[in-house]
Amino acid sequence: MREIHDHEELLALCGGDLRCAWAAQGLRPHSTGRSRAWTGAGGRAVVVAAPQLSVHDRLVVHGPADAVAPLVRAVLAEAGPTYRLLGDRALVHALVDMLPEVALAADLGWMEDTGPLPAGTPAGKAEWLPGSAEPEVARLVGAGFPASYAKPGVPGVRTWAGVREPDGRLAAVATLAWSAPAAALISGVATRPDARGRGHARDVCTFVLSEALSRHGRAALLVDDSNTAALRLYRSLGMRYRPLAAAYLLPPDSAPPR
Repeated sequence: MREIHDHEELLALCGGDLRCAWAAQGLRPHSTGRSRAWTGAGGRAVVVAAPQLSVHDRLVVHGPADAVAPLVRAVLAEAGPTYRLLGDRALVHALVDMLPEVALAADLGWMEDTGPLPAGTPAGKAEWLPGSAEPEVARLVGAGFPASYAKPGVPGVRTWAGVREPDGRLAAVATLAWSAPAAALISGVATRPDARGRGHARDVCTFVLSEALSRHGRAALLVDDSNTAALRLYRSLGMRYRPLAAAYLLPPDSAPPR
């Protein structure tokens, strides 16, 4: 395998894949650690290792399974066993079948957008919140989306956007977290349970998506396939869906024979 040090070369090898660009974090020192990338099989396979990216150590994979599998093994031997694979669902499922030491963690969705927002999209009422609002944000996320990786105080999670109701109560929030120079990640989208169904999620998502596209040019998010309301909302804002899967490395003594 050969390590990639140039961001433009990485993008060329992976065909500009937004997930590779996100995981690479610009191939520069970053607050969550320094990402590294490798290629193998004559440039057919690319693997990007990003420590503590969206909470976990991530190994984003790209290319045909027969070329990616040996590269994954080589990278895991160098990077360590804490990394979780993330990539197109068909590819990750194939890698799970090919590599006895790898197990499927979950199927999920990746949605991305290069803009602009659909014509006629209303601006909404969301805005960036001051740091003093973080206790409110934490309570709302805890009530509305307790499984969210993005929470106030988590490394890589910074400024939050929100929508307030006329009585001043925070109704919905979202943030741009773990973003790369050319790829923003929308995270922590949550609505107060008793404020759902009033368009607050649309307002805050429209705002952060617009900000993401303005600052980074491209935006993405991770979504559960079962969350039909979220999928419908994100699609209405012009975001495109791609099936994704995650996998993890089994402990050495638990990998089943194949």
